[in-house]
Amino acid sequence: MRIAIIGVGSIGGVLLGALSDTDAELVAVARGENSRILSQGGLVLHTPEGSIEAIPPERFVTVDSEAGPLPTELWRSCDAALICGKADSTPILAQIAEELLSEDGIAASLQNGMGHAETLAHRLGRARTLGGTTTHGAWRSEAGTHWVGRGNIRLGRFDNSLPEGTAAMLMAKLDEAHLEPDWSRDIQCNIWTKILLNVAINPVCSIAGVRNGALLEVPELWDQAFSAMLEAATVADASGVDLSDIDLESTLRTVAEATAQNRCSMLQDVMAGRQTEIDELCGAVVSLGESVGVPTPRNAMLHALVRGIHISSSFE
Repeated sequence: MRIAIIGVGSIGGVLLGALSDTDAELVAVARGENSRILSQGGLVLHTPEGSIEAIPPERFVTVDSEAGPLPTELWRSCDAALICGKADSTPILAQIAEELLSEDGIAASLQNGMGHAETLAHRLGRARTLGGTTTHGAWRSEAGTHWVGRGNIRLGRFDNSLPEGTAAMLMAKLDEAHLEPDWSRDIQCNIWTKILLNVAINPVCSIAGVRNGALLEVPELWDQAFSAMLEAATVADASGVDLSDIDLESTLRTVAEATAQNRCSMLQDVMAGRQTEIDELCGAVVSLGESVGVPTPRNAMLHALVRGIHISSSFE
């Protein structure tokens, strides 16, 4: 089975490193300097247990997404594509997936935010598109990819059917790689749960410049985070997504405790001076709230504050 990892950042690096321990053929799609590092030096993966794994560049085929057309030998050659790149790059990542995938190949987005699976489905069709989420924690530095917390990967079809064919093969490879895959019969609920956690944790911790555990230590931060989560849940409910079986406060507290020492991905972007995914998180909640008639003042405020950080950093 040939699997493409499209967007080898932090989570993409975890997937690439873990799948390197299987017999899957791998294609790593990165851009610019990151692509050069992968093709020349391979991948360095720091595991949650403290070991360091060096995956040689010969273990996978590296593609620079900025270097022009795909090599002809890779065209329509992949059975599955896992999309892990930044949310604002989803349209171009979907195009790359379409070019890489075989006629019956499937793609899944593991990105933050909403609407990515719909973008893939527009390109590939709903039958070849999986919804997905991941709770693995990671960050990237000059020393490599740091896999800081083991979690799981949830995949599912939007018709709530069981995995068959290529989807079943992909699940088997993810299991072989110890990435803890789960198949969901309600992937929309899983995606929305991840969105709720992201709008609660990411902007508040990024604005305050703190690790996730600070939400549990500072009541004012918890109030901001939980209010943003409740707003997003109201939007989900108005959009026809049933989250009634989820204890939102308990879920947020559990995740904050489990990732207490983590710097969320948005804070990592802020610290590095990169664009964040705030538009695809709080911004998307605000936009969808407007369309379904749900006010979202807390998400609007967090969206504006993080956007303000973008603007201020551009003048430095």
